Amino acid sequence: MTQTNSSNPKAAVMSIIASMAVLGVIDNSIPLLAQEIGIWQFKILRASIAVPILVIVAFFGFGQIFPKRWKWVFLRNLAMIAGVMCYFSALAFLPISHGLAGLLTAPLWVVVFTALFRGIAIGPIRYFAVGIGFIGTLLVLNISWSSISILSFVPIMSGVLYAIAQIITRDYCAEESPVSMLAMMMVLQFIAGSTMLVVLSMIDPIVPAGSDGFVLRGWVWPIETAWPWIALQAVGSLIGVGFAIRAYQLGEASYVAIFEYTIFVFGLATAFFAFGQVPDLIQFVGIGLIIVAGSMIALRLS
Repeated sequence: MTQTNSSNPKAAVMSIIASMAVLGVIDNSIPLLAQEIGIWQFKILRASIAVPILVIVAFFGFGQIFPKRWKWVFLRNLAMIAGVMCYFSALAFLPISHGLAGLLTAPLWVVVFTALFRGIAIGPIRYFAVGIGFIGTLLVLNISWSSISILSFVPIMSGVLYAIAQIITRDYCAEESPVSMLAMMMVLQFIAGSTMLVVLSMIDPIVPAGSDGFVLRGWVWPIETAWPWIALQAVGSLIGVGFAIRAYQLGEASYVAIFEYTIFVFGLATAFFAFGQVPDLIQFVGIGLIIVAGSMIALRLS
């Protein structure tokens, strides 16, 4: 494990809250995009906008475009891309509260992986917190044994993969420029999107109408009404993810992760004012349990 970058907990907290504010707002645009285009086309078009911006930023000296530790940056971004794919796929057919609940199991998985693989002792209180958080997730996702399916685990998988990415960010990518991390992520998303579009063109699946076809939809054109949301996602994701990368470079992953729960405030507030989405009482209880679990984890680390 390598951690040559000095810790700055206060700066890390401010960075992660700024990240959650941006991402919580812009992620509400995914259901609108899902009505018109597919996730693979979206990834290609977003990367096509974002990469030139990053090149310009690096050209003017605000970061380095090429990573120092290619292997770890690649593995980090591979996990991040897979997690984001699961998250966006969930947002296409589930309310944002469901997607966020799955994604924000990440701090719980950070604790589990820390105990199993990082050689850091984990006490019984944090194990108890993991259990509480898991129950909260089940409540928000409204998962029961009678209704369980593969789709039920899509939001949770986003949290698992996101946790892996953030642990790698802190342990092995602390000295990387956020610009280089973002650039590789966008390039990999472009490659993944292009590959999947080729696969979809070969198998020619039956694509459901509307947001249900988000994952299976191939290239569609024209997309005039989608362009503003794609541009918003491109610029917003660079800002939001950039702040998140910096936060995990500056602070211990298990500590920084708790402040990602602020995305519930920004995301659900935007969903309410823009679309009138309101979680029911059981889901609010589940959200509360997830936040309590993360808070317990953070207090044990502070």
